[in-house]
Amino acid sequence: MDALGRGEQIIILRKGGISEGRGGFQVDHPEFLLFPTLFHQQRESVLPQAQARYDEIAPAVNPDESRIEFLANVVEWRRLDSLSDAERLRGQHIWRDEVVAQRFEWGKGKNIFAMAVRIFRLPQAVRLPMSSSYGGCKSWIELEQDIDLSRAAPVLSESDFGEKLGKFNAALHAVGA
Repeated sequence: MDALGRGEQIIILRKGGISEGRGGFQVDHPEFLLFPTLFHQQRESVLPQAQARYDEIAPAVNPDESRIEFLANVVEWRRLDSLSDAERLRGQHIWRDEVVAQRFEWGKGKNIFAMAVRIFRLPQAVRLPMSSSYGGCKSWIELEQDIDLSRAAPVLSESDFGEKLGKFNAALHAVGA
């Protein structure tokens, strides 16, 4: 999430959680808040440059609360049905190749979803107490309170976002064609 919030990447790679149901992962909501967790973000899963940032921010994480800072708007998403398709996104995200391959191979379906998202920073972070309903391997959770999104501002300029989106599309131009 940190790389998204800093504008370093616009891609979310998602396999889907255990609680997805029969239909598997879907983009249920084109706009959603990023819910920070270290549940699946082990230090060893990210590239060395992201490990240094992980070392900076992980000690400050309070397991009793969640700090909501970012809103994501899904601009495009694709189901990638071959590992080579997922590998075309190398350099556009912080995940190590081995982690992408493991997530691709996990479960019944050999695929992964790539979402290009526009990230917006809330004017003020919202701290929520952790709830048992937030835990587990889920793609989507319902928050127990509403959060005002009206003054969220994009973390990347229109041109910077457009450049990153162009790279995403160029990498995947043959996928699904």
